[in-house]
Amino acid sequence: MRAMPWNWTCLLSHLLMVGMGSSTLLPRQLPPPSQKRSFVTFRGEPAEGFNHLVVDRRTGHIYLGAVNRIYKLSSDLKVLVTHQTGPDEDNPNCYPPRIVQTCNEPLTTTNNVNKMLLIDYKENRLIACGSLYQGICKLLRLEDLFKLGEPFHKKEHYLSGVNESGSVFGVIVSYSNLDDKLFIATAVDGKPEYFPTISSRKLTKNSEADGMFAYVFHDEFVASMIKIPSDTFTVIPDFDIYYVYGFSSGNFVYFLTLQPEMVSPPGSTTKEQVYTSKLVRLCKEDTAFNSYVEVPIGCERSGVEYRLLQAAYLSKAGAVLAQTLGVHPEDDLLFTVFSKGQKRKMKSLDESALCIFILKQINDRIKERLQSCYRGEGTLDLAWLKVKDIPCSSALLTIDDNFCGLDMNAPLGVSEMVRGIPVFTEDRDRMTSVIAYVYKNHSLAFVGTKSGKLKKIRVDGPRGNALQYETVQVVDPGPVLRDMAFSKDHEQLYIMSERQLTRVPVESCGQYRSCSECLGSGDPHCGWCVLHNTCTRKERCERSREPHRFASEMKQCVRLTVHPSNISVSQYNVLLVLETYNVPELSAGVNCTFEDLSEMDGLVVGNQIQCYSPAAKEVPRIITENGDHHVVQLQLKSKETGMTFASTSFVFYNCSVHNSCLSCVESPFRCHWCKYRHVCTHDPKTCSFQEGRVKLPEDCPQLLRVDKILVPVEVIKPITLKAKNLPQPQSGQRGYECVLNIQGSEQRVPALRFNSSSVQCQNTSYSYEGMEINNLPVELMVVWNGHFNIDNPAQNRVHLYKCGAMRESCGLCLKADPDFECGWCQVQGQCTLRQHCPIHESQWLELAGPNSKCTNPRITEIIPVTGPREGGTKVTIRGENLGLEFRDIASYVKVAGVECSPLVDGYIPAEQIVCEMGEAKPSQHAGFVEICVAVCRPEFMARSSQLYYFMPGPSLALHGCLASACPSWGSGNTPITVWGTHLNLIQNPQIRAKHGGKEHINLCEVLNATEMTCQAPALALGPDHQSDLTERPEEFGFILDNVQSLLILNKTNFTYYPNPVFEAFGPSGILELKPGTPIILKGKNLIPPVAGGNVKLNYTVLVGEKPCAVTVSDVQLLCESPNLIGRHKVMARVGGMEYSPGMVYIAPDSPLSLPAIVSIAVAGGLLIIFIVAVLIAYKRKSRESDLTLKRLQMQMDNLESRVALECKEAFAELQTDIHELTSDLDGAGIPFLDYRTYTMRVLFPGIEDHPVLRDLEVPGYRQERVEKGLKLFAQLINNKVFLLSFIRTLESQRSFSMRDRGNVASLIMTVLQSKLEYATDVLKQLLADLIDKNLESKNHPKLLLRRTESVAEKMLTNWFTFLLYKFLKECAGEPLFSLFCAIKQQMEKGPIDAITGEARYSLSEDKLIRQQIDYKTLVLSCVNPDNANSPEVPVKILNCDTITQVKEKILDAIFKNVPCSHRPKAADMDLEWRQGSGVRMILQDEDITTKIENDWKRLNTLAHYQVPDGSVVALVSKQVTAYNAVNNSTVSRTSASKYENMIRYTGSPDSLRSRTPMITPDLESGVKMWHLVKNHEHGDQKEGDRGSKMVSEIYLTRLLATKGTLQKFVDDLFETIFSTAHRGSALPLAIKYMFDFLDEQADKHGIHDPHVRHTWKSNCLPLRFWVNMIKNPQFVFDIHKNSITDACLSVVAQTFMDSCSTSEHRLGKDSPSNKLLYAKDIPSYKNWVERYYSDIGKMPAISDQDMNAYLAEQSRMHMNEFNTMSALSEIFSYVSKYSEEILGPLDHDDQCGKQKLAYKLEQVITLMSLDS
Repeated sequence: MRAMPWNWTCLLSHLLMVGMGSSTLLPRQLPPPSQKRSFVTFRGEPAEGFNHLVVDRRTGHIYLGAVNRIYKLSSDLKVLVTHQTGPDEDNPNCYPPRIVQTCNEPLTTTNNVNKMLLIDYKENRLIACGSLYQGICKLLRLEDLFKLGEPFHKKEHYLSGVNESGSVFGVIVSYSNLDDKLFIATAVDGKPEYFPTISSRKLTKNSEADGMFAYVFHDEFVASMIKIPSDTFTVIPDFDIYYVYGFSSGNFVYFLTLQPEMVSPPGSTTKEQVYTSKLVRLCKEDTAFNSYVEVPIGCERSGVEYRLLQAAYLSKAGAVLAQTLGVHPEDDLLFTVFSKGQKRKMKSLDESALCIFILKQINDRIKERLQSCYRGEGTLDLAWLKVKDIPCSSALLTIDDNFCGLDMNAPLGVSEMVRGIPVFTEDRDRMTSVIAYVYKNHSLAFVGTKSGKLKKIRVDGPRGNALQYETVQVVDPGPVLRDMAFSKDHEQLYIMSERQLTRVPVESCGQYRSCSECLGSGDPHCGWCVLHNTCTRKERCERSREPHRFASEMKQCVRLTVHPSNISVSQYNVLLVLETYNVPELSAGVNCTFEDLSEMDGLVVGNQIQCYSPAAKEVPRIITENGDHHVVQLQLKSKETGMTFASTSFVFYNCSVHNSCLSCVESPFRCHWCKYRHVCTHDPKTCSFQEGRVKLPEDCPQLLRVDKILVPVEVIKPITLKAKNLPQPQSGQRGYECVLNIQGSEQRVPALRFNSSSVQCQNTSYSYEGMEINNLPVELMVVWNGHFNIDNPAQNRVHLYKCGAMRESCGLCLKADPDFECGWCQVQGQCTLRQHCPIHESQWLELAGPNSKCTNPRITEIIPVTGPREGGTKVTIRGENLGLEFRDIASYVKVAGVECSPLVDGYIPAEQIVCEMGEAKPSQHAGFVEICVAVCRPEFMARSSQLYYFMPGPSLALHGCLASACPSWGSGNTPITVWGTHLNLIQNPQIRAKHGGKEHINLCEVLNATEMTCQAPALALGPDHQSDLTERPEEFGFILDNVQSLLILNKTNFTYYPNPVFEAFGPSGILELKPGTPIILKGKNLIPPVAGGNVKLNYTVLVGEKPCAVTVSDVQLLCESPNLIGRHKVMARVGGMEYSPGMVYIAPDSPLSLPAIVSIAVAGGLLIIFIVAVLIAYKRKSRESDLTLKRLQMQMDNLESRVALECKEAFAELQTDIHELTSDLDGAGIPFLDYRTYTMRVLFPGIEDHPVLRDLEVPGYRQERVEKGLKLFAQLINNKVFLLSFIRTLESQRSFSMRDRGNVASLIMTVLQSKLEYATDVLKQLLADLIDKNLESKNHPKLLLRRTESVAEKMLTNWFTFLLYKFLKECAGEPLFSLFCAIKQQMEKGPIDAITGEARYSLSEDKLIRQQIDYKTLVLSCVNPDNANSPEVPVKILNCDTITQVKEKILDAIFKNVPCSHRPKAADMDLEWRQGSGVRMILQDEDITTKIENDWKRLNTLAHYQVPDGSVVALVSKQVTAYNAVNNSTVSRTSASKYENMIRYTGSPDSLRSRTPMITPDLESGVKMWHLVKNHEHGDQKEGDRGSKMVSEIYLTRLLATKGTLQKFVDDLFETIFSTAHRGSALPLAIKYMFDFLDEQADKHGIHDPHVRHTWKSNCLPLRFWVNMIKNPQFVFDIHKNSITDACLSVVAQTFMDSCSTSEHRLGKDSPSNKLLYAKDIPSYKNWVERYYSDIGKMPAISDQDMNAYLAEQSRMHMNEFNTMSALSEIFSYVSKYSEEILGPLDHDDQCGKQKLAYKLEQVITLMSLDS
C-alpha cells in the first residue's frame, strides 16, 4: 500500500462537496478514503499518446491504438506484439494522398493518430484506422498484428482527414452467411465534398479484395451514405458532426453525436453557436439511408441543463433498476455522461451528470415523429441540411417499430428533445467516460473523470437513488479517455489516459475490515465471509451456500453477548456464557481469547458458548492513574479457519482504586464501601460490621450544603457544619479534625462530632496576608482517624474577610455586603467591625443603622472639561462618598452653574456620576462642578477643583465637500469627509437626511478637532423609484449632541445620484479571458454626473481575493486582471455597496497581452518623464520671480488634471482596442509583391515602367549592330578589371551625380542578377577600396557606409535586396505587414484630416490633431459592388469622415483580401446613399451644399449630410453630374492625395513646430479648403482660439496611447529582424557572410573598437536595408500608404535607427517627441541588436564554396527577371557620356593593356554609334 494521497479533511470536504453536488448521495457512513492503490499499469512511448482500446471477449487480450503504434497486450498489460503505423511524410491538404499521386503541398513528418479500432470477430482481424493519408485503415491479424491489407487506392478508402482521435466511430453488423457491413461515422473537418459523414461499407472476407470498404450501395442518385451539404458550412464555417459513441441494437444502428447549431438565446435577436447532442438511428438493412433519423438528447437536474455529451455506453437494466423504471431487466439502457450547458469551447464547465435513457422510449419517440411526419405535420428539421422548412409529405401507410423509411420524408430530424433520467451529478471533477454492467441484478456504472479518478456508482441504490460507493485515483494525470473495457471475466476494468493504461479490479472488497464496514460500503459485489472474517465476493467465500457462513445484509452480521460482562481483578476462572447470533455451525470447535492475556477452548452448547475467565497470573494489573477498569476484546476464533469471527468487549475492574465513599458506590461496577475501614471492595463480606457496608450514595458519610461560612480575620470563632452518616470512631481510632488550606499552608483544628449529623470546628482565629484581598474563600476538609476524610460533595468553603481591605472611604465601606457587618468608624476613619470601634453611637455608621449617610463627599476628576454651550455633552464626575443610591444625587448636580441631569446607567454608587449638560446662557463661560448628596447641607456638599469651560459650538466650514454638490449614491453609505471646528467636543456625531417625509440617520467618526468622516444616510426609495435621476433630500444636516444650528443645513447643495448599475457577464455569468487581459465591467452611473469637476470615487474590484488596479469611466470599469488563472468571483465595491457581475474564467494560455501590460508601464513611465521634465523647466524659471511662479503653478495644476483625464481616456480605449486589432489581423492573407516588382521598387524607386523591364527599342536597321555591340559590352562588364576601372572612373567625375551613382549601381546589379557570385566578388572589392579610402582620408571610421555616396554602397543595398527576398516572405514580412495594418487601422479609428493629413491617433507629433474633435463611429451597411445579392458588408465609419475617406474605408472592407492594385480606385466610384422608399442620393466631397465661411470652404462629411447609423450605402461607377462638370477642374480629384499635393512646407525643416502645412488658396476664387482643422497660420485664425483653449501639448498624451497600442507590433517586427533563429528558416547566409567580411576588414586595418565594428554592421544592413523597408512597406507589399501612415512609419524607422546606434541616448526637454516616446524601449532594443550581432559572430563561418553555391542557386531562381540588353544599353549611355575619361585609364593600366580592354571598348563604341 502506498501513502494515501489526501488526508481526512480533504476527503471529508470532497465527499461533502460531492454530497452537495448530488442530491442522490445517501446520508450514510463515509466510505474509506479514496485510496491511492497500486494497480497494474502500462505506459507507452513518452511522445505517443493513447487513443483507443478494445478487449477481445474470447481471449481477453487487449488491443491498444496509440499515436504511430498498435499494441497487443496480455490481460496483465504485458506487451505481446507491437505494430508501427507512423509517422510518415504527409500533408493534410494532399487529396488524394501522395501514396496515390504526387502532391505539390510541402510534406512534413506527420504522426498517425489512431481514430478507430474494431475487432472483426468473424474474420479474426483488427480494423485500425488512422489519420494519415486522409484516414486510411489497416486490417491486422489478431494473433500477431500481421498486416492483412491496407486499401488506399480508391476514394472510399479515405474515411476522413480529421486529426482527432475522438470523433470517429464504427459499428460492425455481422451476418452468418453474407459479408459483414461496417457502418462508419466520422467528422469531416470542413471537407464535406470528399468524405461522407456517415456511411455503410462492405467488409469483404478477403482483406485485400478490391471491394473492401466499398459503399454497400452506390448509383448515380442514391448511395449508402450521408454527406453534409457544403452550403451548411457557409452558415456555420466550423460545422462538423462529432461522433461520441455507436452501437447496434435490434434492427438498428445508433450513433451519438455532438453538432454545432446557430440558436437565438432567449430575449436576443442575434444568433450564437451552441452544440446540441443528438442520437442518430439507421436501419441495419437500409442501403439508401432513407431511415436516417436524429433526435436531440440531454438531461436536466434541479434547473441545470446538461446538454454536452461527453461519453456513453449501452448496457442492460438489471432486475432492481428495471423495477424502478418499469421496464424489463433485459431491456437496453443507454448510460450517458453530459456536461453542463451547450458551449463546447468553454472547457471550464466541470459540472456534469450521469443520465440514463431507455432505448425503447427513444424508439417510441422516433416512431411517433415518423407517424406525424407521414401525416404531413411539421418539417424535416435537420440543422445540417439547412432544410428546417422542407415540409413533411403525407402518405397512407402503417408505421411500426421496424419501419425503415421511404425515399420521402428523409432524412428526418425530431425537434423535441428526449430527456434522460439524471441519476448522479458531479460539480468539480468533470466526468469524461462511462461503462456499465449488471451484477446480481444490480446495475453498476463506472465513471472516469477529468482528474484521473474512477467513480463506482450503484445506479439502483437504496430508496431509488444512485449511490457513489467508491472513488479511486486510477491514472495520473487525467483525464480518463472515453474508451474503457471490462476484462473477459468482468472482474477487471481497463482504464486509460493519454499516457497510461491501468487495470483496476471491479471491486476492492478486501479494503473493508469489519462486517458493518463491508456491508455498509454499498458495493453489491461485497459480502462478509463469516468464519474467514473477510469482506469478499460470495463466490470467493468457502461453503458460502451453507447457512450463516456468508452475510450479504447488515442484519446478518454476527453478534455476541457475554454474561457476566465484567469481573473484578480479584476473581479468577469465572464461568462466562456467550450468546451468539447469526453464527454458522461450529462443529469444528471454537477458542475463546482474551486479547493477548489468555486463550482457552470454548464449549459449544446450542447457540451458547461457555468459557472461563483468565487465571490469577493472567489477569491485568489496574493502577489508579488509569481509572478503575480495563477493557479487553473477548474473541471467538474458529478452529476450522483459525480466524477470529466474532468479538465483544469484556471488562476487568478494580474497586480498591477508589478512596472515597461516593466515588466507590457510584462506580458502574459491583463496588461496596466499608465505612469503618474506609476502603472500597467488590466483596461486601470483607467489611468489619454489617452496618458499615455502604452500597448507596445517600448512605455515605458526607457534609451537607451550607450557605456562606463567613469568618472575619483575627476573630476567635467556632465553625458549625451539618452532615449525615458520620461514623462514630471505634476504639483505637482517632477523633475528628477540620483542615483549612490558607494560602498554601495547612491549619488543623480539633473538631467535635455532636451526632451523626453535626460536627463543629473548635474556637480559633484565622488570618491571611495582605490588604489587597477583602474576601478569601478557603478549602475546608473534615477528617477522622487522621486521614479518613468525609466526602464534601457540595464543596463547602470558608470565607475569611477583612472589612478594611480596599474600602478606604465611607461610601466604599457601606457598599460592602451587609452579611459582613462592616461599618465606618469615624473616630478611626476606617472600615471595621462594630466591636473594634470605640463605642460612640454617633461615630458609627452602618447601612442598616440610623446613621447611614456618609459625609464629606469629594470630587476628584471631571471628564471632559470643555463642551459646547448648546449642551448635550455627557460629563463624567468621579470621587468619593457620592451617595449610595441614585436618588441621593439625582436632584442636584450643577456644572459651571448649568443644570446637568444624572443618568442612571452611568452611576456607580459612591464612586461615579454621569450627567448630561443643559444649555448655557451666553453669559456663562466657565465654572466648577457642584453636587449635593441627599441634602444640601455643608457636610453633604462637594465642589470640584477643576473648572469646566464652554466652547463655541462646532461649526462646519462650508467648503470642500459640503460647498460643492456632495455626491452620494441613493443607497447611501458613501463616505463623506466633513471639515469644521471644535468637532472633538461632540461625543456622538450623526448625519441626517430627510426625504419623502422619512428621517434617515447614519454614523460619523471624529478624526480630530477639524475633521470627521460620515457615511451618507441611505434614501429609502421604493423599488419602483429606482430612477436614474438625481435626488435632493428635503432636509440635510448633522446631529451633534445638542447643537441645533447644524440640524438643517440649507446652504448645502447635497445631492443623491442614481446608484451605479453593473451588467452581468452575459447570460452564463462567466467571462472567459486570457491571462493579463483586462476585465471590463460594463454598467452605468459609474461616475456621478457632477457639475464642475471630476469626482474621484474609490472603486475596489476584487478578483477572487485579489484586488486589481481600476480605471473608471461612466460606463465601464477597467480592471487589470491580477496574476491568476482558473475561476474567480468578481466583486466591485464602492461607497458601502457591493456588486458581483459574475465569475471570470482566466484560461491558462499563451500570455498574449503581456506586451500590452509592458506598454502601459512604459507609457506611464514616459508620462512621468514628460511631467517631470515640464516641472523642472518651470522650477528653473521660478527663480526669476514669485509672480511667474504662482502663475505657472496654476497652469500646472490645470495641466495635470487635464493630462490625467486624457490619459485615463486613452488608456481605457487602448486596452479595449488592442484586443480587436490582434483578432482582426489574423484572418487576412499578406499581399506580397512578386520578386520583379519588389526589386524594381527598391532599385529604381518611383520609376514605374523602367527600360530594364522592356525589350530594347532600336530601329530595325541598327538592331543587329547594337545587339552585337551590347553583347561585346556585356563581356566587358563581366570582366572584373574593366568593371572596377569603369566604376572608379565614373566616380571620379565631378558631374557624376548621386542619382547617377545609384542608377549605375542598380543597372549593374540587374545585369549581374544572373551572375551573383561575380557580383559579390566585385562588391567585396569595391567595399574594401571604400574602407581603405575612408581610413586614408582620416574620416571617422564610424562614417563608413553611413550615406549612399558611392556605387559600392548602393550596390550593397541592392545585393541585400536580392538575397533577403525569401527571408522577407517567410519571416519578416508578416510582422512588417501586421505593423502597417495596425498603424493604418489605429489611425483610422479616429478622425484624419483629409487636407493636412493630421490624425487624432498618431505616433508623429507633426501629424497630430491638437484639438478635441467630436465624432461618432457609425456602422454603414454597404451593398457589395460585385454581387448585389450577397449580404451587405458592415463598415465602421466616422461621421466626420469626408466622402472620399468613406469610399476608401468601404473599399478596404469589401476588398479586404484583395491586393491594392487590383481594387477599384475611390476616385472612380461614387458613394450612393440609399434611403427608404427607393430614394438614392450621391454624396460628394464638394457639391452645391458645401459650406463656405470667410473664404474657407469645408469638405462635406457624413455628418454634413446627416447620415444616421446603420444606413445602407453603395459604391457605383462615377457619374458626371452637372456640378461635377462645372467644377471639374477642382473637384473631380477630391481624394486625400489631391490635398496632400497642395501642402507646401514653410520655415526651416529642422524646427518641428514650424513644419505646418499651408493650404494654397484656389487661385481663381481665393477660397481655402479645410476639413477638420483650419491652418492656424492664416491671418484670420489666432493661436489663442484654435478650436479649444486647452494647451495643445496635452494632446501629446495621445502619442503615448497610440504607441502603447502599437507596441506589440513594433516589438514583434524588431524581434524578428534581430533574431538569428526563426521558425522553419535559418538566418540568411548573406547577412553572416557580409558581417564576417566587415570583421575581416576591421582586423586587416587593426580596428578593435567594438563600437566601430557595430556601427559598420548597422550601416551595412539595418540602416541600409531594413530602414528602407520599414519606411516603405509598399516596396514589399501591394498596398497604398497614406501620409499619416507614412509619418508613423518614419517614427518607427527612427526608433529602429536609434536602436542600432552605439552612442549614448541623452534626452532633454528639447528632444523630439519621437525620441522621448521610445526612450524607455530603446535600451532593450539596443540589447537585442548587440545580442544579434554577437550571435551572428559566434555562428560557424560560411565557406566561399557554400556561399557560391547559394549565390548560384539565387541566380538560377531569378534568371530572366530583367531585360539584360536594355540594362546594358542604359549603362552604355554613361560610356558615351564619359568615353574619353573611361578609355584613358584603360590605356595606361598594365592589366588592361594585356587584355586589350581599351580596344574592345572602342569596338563597342563604334558598333553603338549612330553614324557608323
